Amino acid sequence: MIEISLFVEDFGQEEFLSALIERLAREEQVVVMVRRRSVRGGRGRALAELAQYVRDIGRSREALPDFLVVVSDANCKGNVARRKEVEHAAAGLEQSHPGLLVLAVPDPHVERWMLVDSRAFKAVFGRGCDAPDAKCAKDRYKQVLLDAIRAAGIVPPLGGMEFARDIVDHLDLERADNLDGSLGQAVAALRNRFRNSRERL
Repeated sequence: MIEISLFVEDFGQEEFLSALIERLAREEQVVVMVRRRSVRGGRGRALAELAQYVRDIGRSREALPDFLVVVSDANCKGNVARRKEVEHAAAGLEQSHPGLLVLAVPDPHVERWMLVDSRAFKAVFGRGCDAPDAKCAKDRYKQVLLDAIRAAGIVPPLGGMEFARDIVDHLDLERADNLDGSLGQAVAALRNRFRNSRERL
């Protein structure tokens, strides 16, 4: 069994990445146990708690996972800058256990990943959605997602991310990189990690 710590900033990231990890694990025929760690209170707090978690692993206060998945929306800062922030916060882990860290950086927001595959969206909601652009604006994709689901005649009680598992189950992961580069990077990183872990078992 592969033990994964999933470190996320919000409900939407947790729902989407949990589903993605579980789907890829099934496809790669590995058994996983995902320990979810959600942080509320903004990016600064999330990075501080990630750094503390890494220190706790180093001091044996936390069990060492087989790998640590950290999710952080790029927002308007961009993929590269966000990756550097997370890598800095987790530097101690990378020094003592190289390759343990897997980053998923939705660019600009995880809600956009819900909209990039119109066929998956239609399979879940009975109606496709327009391909989203890649503009950076706070809460823009939350509203675009909400509007697309409402246009299908559904009023989502939690803003739409409660359907993440359904969307992920229908996503064309073979085309993930074409659908969205940041999604493609996350899928490739997780798939490679599962394949490497399976070879070591």
